[in-house]
Amino acid sequence: MTEAVILRHNKIDLALHILRAESLDAVVPSRPLLLLHGLGDRSPDSVPHWVAAWPGPIAALDFTGHGDSTVPAGGGYSPEMLMADVDHALTHLTDGNPDRSITVLGRGLGAYVALQIAGARAGQIHGAILTDGPGLAGGPTGPTSQSVFALDTDGSSPDPYALVELGRDLRPGDYAVSFVGLANAGAPGGDTNRRRQQLPAAVACGGRRGSWRDRIVIGRCARHIRVKSRLWAQRRRER
Repeated sequence: MTEAVILRHNKIDLALHILRAESLDAVVPSRPLLLLHGLGDRSPDSVPHWVAAWPGPIAALDFTGHGDSTVPAGGGYSPEMLMADVDHALTHLTDGNPDRSITVLGRGLGAYVALQIAGARAGQIHGAILTDGPGLAGGPTGPTSQSVFALDTDGSSPDPYALVELGRDLRPGDYAVSFVGLANAGAPGGDTNRRRQQLPAAVACGGRRGSWRDRIVIGRCARHIRVKSRLWAQRRRER
């Protein structure tokens, strides 16, 4: 069983699962890797084989309304709220030291949140890996009318409100690209005038793309990697 650290985010208890506590090489410590799951998913129980070669510690965060984290009453989800979840995990993994950094790997919704935290905490996110998974595309890319709804919930995860609200939230391409600009400007040695400089990110595509991801790939803001579909099928079978 992995160790779970409970982090307090306002009224929410976040479950941060420590999948590997130490670096593989104790003599040469490496920075931590933080895994962010997809919409409706949860953190893995052990180190997935596709990141087993990572040399440093590995942790995985259950977003609000998912896994072992608190399910709030009445919804109100947004990717920015989940980004704040990740910010709490970042503080824990770096012991609150702003000079320390981590790498983030996100799947689906977690990929979008990984991009956001890379811009919001540019000095502490060494790199971001964005991969396919549930909730990747989000909702429309422009303003639309939203319906009012109420759902029957029993407090279990994943929260139905999270599935609906985070599956249709607004994600304009320009908004996603703005986080690339923030990451470049805020990174050590960053230049506010070099908006097209590559974000230290890899975008791994095994299926359809969301429009926000098209913008950062087509705009050459991130490195685009195509992965054989059988690898992604294997990962889905392991869930």
